Amino acid sequence: MPFARLASTTTATAHIGLGLAAVGRPGYINLHRDRDLPDERTADALRSRTHELLDAAYAQGVRYFDAARSYGRSEEFLADWLTARPEVRDVVIGSKWGYTYTADWNVDAEAHEVKDHSLAAYERQRAETAALLGDRLDLYQIHSVTADSPALADKELHARLAALAAEGVSVGLSTSGPAQADAIRAALAVTVDGEPLFRTVQATYNALETSAGPALADAHAAGLTVIVKEAMANGRLAGTEAPAVVREIATEEGLGSDAVALALVLHQPWAGVVLSGAATVTQLAGNLHAAVLDLDEERRGRLDALVEEPEAYWRHRASLPWS
Repeated sequence: MPFARLASTTTATAHIGLGLAAVGRPGYINLHRDRDLPDERTADALRSRTHELLDAAYAQGVRYFDAARSYGRSEEFLADWLTARPEVRDVVIGSKWGYTYTADWNVDAEAHEVKDHSLAAYERQRAETAALLGDRLDLYQIHSVTADSPALADKELHARLAALAAEGVSVGLSTSGPAQADAIRAALAVTVDGEPLFRTVQATYNALETSAGPALADAHAAGLTVIVKEAMANGRLAGTEAPAVVREIATEEGLGSDAVALALVLHQPWAGVVLSGAATVTQLAGNLHAAVLDLDEERRGRLDALVEEPEAYWRHRASLPWS
């Protein structure tokens, strides 16, 4: 398991990863991107921003970097960074397949990505990822699996993924939607030759959306590494957008709301890696304070009041504009 490398890392920030969804393409659904990204969102500008973030993250102890085929040119930007820094060998590199980026570098595209969990899509995207990341890829995840995804029942696909695992690349999945728990538990039952196929699961969990928690605990107990995405709910738990109780705790500690949101997830006993989706170095620095923020039982109880019904949470997320 590639995440075993993090076990010997002594920095508190080793269990915070950097996700590249927000900087690998010009359009995403995080709030206030107009303030976060360069005025001209050219490929060169976002490549430079990505490299700046990767440099800052690595210097501050972050050791997991997360990309995807559908995150625009994130794999390319990450590959360029790794090639320019051959001495960096203590990081874990993850990517995802299952969505194709279709926006053609256009923020106002009608469709930004198209989902396809077929074997043919895997074969095509695996080759694309291999051309960019080569042997630096440690983890390949099926992107946004739901309980009805054909990827959970496709035995031929499972055999191909098991063959990839035999080559040394761990196989995982990410989940989305109000029934994440069902998808996670269905994935735990997938085996090839009697052995579990998936070694990691990446899911949305935050102060507003906690419904996957019990299933993630089950995954952790089964030996999977749990990666948490969207810990700040696409910006709803950061800055002035954060609910009052988050801002109050942040003020008590002299930190930002983002650190409180991330710290809540880091306090979950099953959380292996929690992703920062920072788009600026300043945001990243604020996020990393989460690693040393103590949330006692009383504070966690205050945050419990923020939980929304999963269906309501995901409806709200679906309404967020690409910007």
